[in-house]
Amino acid sequence: MFSPEGPSLPELAVQALSSVERGYDLLAPKFDHTPFRTPDAVLDAVESALRRTGPFDAGLDLCCGTGAGVGVLAGVCRERVVGVDFSAGMLDVARERVLPAVPPVSFVRADARALPFGPVFDLVVSFGAFGHFLPRELPGLFAQVRSVLRPGGCFAFPLVAPPRPGSLGYWMLLGFDTVMRVRNALWRPAFVMYYRAFRFGDVRRELARGGFRVDLHALPEFGRRRDGSPRVRLVVARTPDQMIDSKGSVVVGGQ
Repeated sequence: MFSPEGPSLPELAVQALSSVERGYDLLAPKFDHTPFRTPDAVLDAVESALRRTGPFDAGLDLCCGTGAGVGVLAGVCRERVVGVDFSAGMLDVARERVLPAVPPVSFVRADARALPFGPVFDLVVSFGAFGHFLPRELPGLFAQVRSVLRPGGCFAFPLVAPPRPGSLGYWMLLGFDTVMRVRNALWRPAFVMYYRAFRFGDVRRELARGGFRVDLHALPEFGRRRDGSPRVRLVVARTPDQMIDSKGSVVVGGQ
């Protein structure tokens, strides 16, 4: 699962017994050599799909980590790209690895549950971070995303179909989540990371409650399952073209 440049087992053990923030600070220098980084094939497929949806002016990579998703935004945004993460270590690596680009790219340290931006983005993306949020946190998280989007803005993220019950993948994810729940029951600080907690039905319901219009786009690069459903979808959630500002005035989207 790990390349020779990746973390050792003792390093992973130290990370797993740390808080989420501290754990990623420790893992950051070797994160891109782990299977936790979003594969390039997924990044490329999402960028291709967003090119058909855009163009966009300003983009935000939510929980950007070492900046893998920033390249997707740079390919579809015309004015600026911002990556936000609460791990200083991950952001340090991102700043080192992201070359000067057009549009300009910047990074901000912040918690996704308290974003320090106004409604200045046309596109928000996120890759592989939702397992760090408990189901009860989704309404607040999606409210934060909506608060930084302009009217008509887009929130997009890939979603892999869950493995079939009884399959090897099913038991692996169930085993991982079970170990994490036991760990968090016995050890503090907690390390929140559950692969099976981000369920599409719950996600779609909370997005709709948050005022998003949700569309699904199959990513054909990954084929289909035996039942004909896509293996990977791109969730595209849009805000209304008109929103009401704090003074009660109508704000009209500019795309």
